[in-house]
Amino acid sequence: MTTSISATGFKGCPASSFHGSWKTSIAGEDYTMLAKSVPIHIRVGKPVRLQPMMKNINEGKGLFAPIVVVTRNIVGKKRFNQIRGKAIALHSQVITEFCKSIGADTKQRQGLIRLAKKNGERLGFLA
Repeated sequence: MTTSISATGFKGCPASSFHGSWKTSIAGEDYTMLAKSVPIHIRVGKPVRLQPMMKNINEGKGLFAPIVVVTRNIVGKKRFNQIRGKAIALHSQVITEFCKSIGADTKQRQGLIRLAKKNGERLGFLA
């Protein structure tokens, strides 16, 4: 169903081809045809969501990366991640104790831990 309104005149000029009122009404066949053409239920697919990238951008790079990869392959991924987690926790404790001894506040301690993580990535410890 296509409806078009054309007007050749403006503000009630006699040359206007528009005859009727400005209010819209749909009655009879037009309404039923319009009602049938509009879907009752609209299906919306799930939005595509990418997996978060938790991967090291320097994976496979760095001085210690080959040693880390070989060790992970020998020990197994699960056990390797446990050992790595313990090593990271110990290193964070050492940084915390160092910050206590020099009187650094929490913000500086967090900055040092982030710096240690970045250095570990560059050296290949997180490969």
